[in-house]
Amino acid sequence: MSYIKLIKLLYIVDREALIRWGRIVTTDRHVSMDKGPVVSQIYDLITGDEPPDIEMFWHQHISAPQNFEVEVYNHPGNDELSSAEEDLIDEVFEEHGRKSRWELVRYTHDLPEWQDPGGSSLPITYRDILRAANKTEAEIAAVESEIESLAATEALVAPR
Repeated sequence: MSYIKLIKLLYIVDREALIRWGRIVTTDRHVSMDKGPVVSQIYDLITGDEPPDIEMFWHQHISAPQNFEVEVYNHPGNDELSSAEEDLIDEVFEEHGRKSRWELVRYTHDLPEWQDPGGSSLPITYRDILRAANKTEAEIAAVESEIESLAATEALVAPR
């Protein structure tokens, strides 16, 4: 699959999960780039901009890009995904999977949270996405509070 297409589909999955459930699937950061919104760390993994220790797991399962395409090998499994997340991924792929990478670039350029970064990148916050989905300030504040609480809890229980 074209890695641009993969990155766009993953962004759409994260966007829809955030709007529906108040959390994302990939745990990635999101940024506006010239070709639209992207999942930032996954983009860096594909383009080789991540530190080698992080890259190692990725490249055990995903090929390096050849002709702007990547391939899954040595399937990592889906033990980390809930059935709701798997269903959402299937739903997004059903709706957008037949689109070309350039159709997805055009589609994501039309999303209200995307801003033209002028050759650089600009962060896309959860607030940006939720506002674009017409969530109220109270709903946005509740999602941000929940995400902050989860991050704090994970920091407490993470191995040192």
